[in-house]
Amino acid sequence: MTDERISESENRIRRRVSIGVLVAFAVFTVSLIAYAGKPAGRGPRPNVAQDNADTLLAEGQTTFRSETFGDEDFWTGSLGLHRAIEGEGFGGVGPGLSPQAALGLGLKVDVDALPKKLVRQLRRGQVDLTAPATTLVLLENDAVVGVKGVRSADGSLQSVGITCALCHSTVDNSFTTGVGHRLDGWPNRDLDVGKVIALAPDLGALTTLLGVDDATVRTVLQSWGPGKFDAELILDGKAFRPDGKPAATLIPPAYGLAGGNLATWTGWGSVPHWNAFVANLEMHGKGTFYDPRLDDAERFPIAAALGFGHISTPPDQDRITPKLAALQLYQLALAPPAPPTGSFDATAAARGKALFLDKARCAGCHVPPLYTEPGYNMHTAAEIGVDDFQAARAPDQRFRTSPLRGMFAHAKGGYYHDGRYATLADVVAHYNATFTLGLAGGEASDLVEFLKSL
Repeated sequence: MTDERISESENRIRRRVSIGVLVAFAVFTVSLIAYAGKPAGRGPRPNVAQDNADTLLAEGQTTFRSETFGDEDFWTGSLGLHRAIEGEGFGGVGPGLSPQAALGLGLKVDVDALPKKLVRQLRRGQVDLTAPATTLVLLENDAVVGVKGVRSADGSLQSVGITCALCHSTVDNSFTTGVGHRLDGWPNRDLDVGKVIALAPDLGALTTLLGVDDATVRTVLQSWGPGKFDAELILDGKAFRPDGKPAATLIPPAYGLAGGNLATWTGWGSVPHWNAFVANLEMHGKGTFYDPRLDDAERFPIAAALGFGHISTPPDQDRITPKLAALQLYQLALAPPAPPTGSFDATAAARGKALFLDKARCAGCHVPPLYTEPGYNMHTAAEIGVDDFQAARAPDQRFRTSPLRGMFAHAKGGYYHDGRYATLADVVAHYNATFTLGLAGGEASDLVEFLKSL
């Protein structure tokens, strides 16, 4: 072999080696980049926040719908409400509470909780809706929204407790009036809370707390009416307004609260504050609650005397505090419902939106898309042109700028904290006069159509 052939052969070998090295380096580089983008271990990177949210949402829904926080000790042990529900036929008192009577009080039935056989019997009219025994069957199947009942071996009602869903859920009436699929977060404006409580044979716990006799307590409870509740009664003892009307306020929605600061009509606190307030003081569950504002004996004489702002339960017995985080997340996830198709005039609503944002000055407080104020969403009674009775019963003595979305779902009973305005047209007329907006009749109706569209 000549020197020239040897040289050419060596060059070919060198070229092949070089190409091989470059290819190997390229493969190594690509592999290294791909490896660097992957977490240690196998599989996709876990989404910790999503997993946590999913867990809390599931826990929150269960709490909202089913958790009594141990309040059976009050509703069963103190008031004996279970005895009135079961009636004398099961060892209780009185005629008992039939499904017909329960629906008449605004209680709701979750059709999805009913056994299929019972649903078929209901459709065929084979169930006695006038018998308290049927109510006990519904409770046994956890079908009465917001009420938890446990039956004894002899069929009587061993205990009864209530959950958040009692006041803040309803049903879609898809089966019949008062019976259907759950609508969490919707205020139950049919529920006569006062009359339900007044069913109890022993109101001694309330007469002692309020310092009045049994007849007076029952009169107050009977005065509230459907869709209303007086959360401040056990704090200040003011059962009636100066004008003689009941001091109870409308049950507010528990949906559409995300992004807003304070909750309830008079802004007592944030969602978890109010949940703790209600679970401890109104539902009478077992928990811990701190609010030194209730130490003001002049404004909250009952609460201050009984230490309602300083409730403490040992951690191993506290059934409320561990549930607050999940309950809060679930409530914040409850979106306002969209208005039904055909429930408003879209063309008029478009004109009304322009008025809402400009001439009517609504958006100054009801800031889109929250339709409440970002930040401190509170105003004095004078600022909105109403009396301050209810505001004065709350720590900040102000009214919250209520979110406006999904208003159709809580139209029954009227608008504002006490339902003083029967229609949205009445609300617009109030602001038109109070702020001298100069809205003509057509403009006022256009604004109403926009409000109905939210």
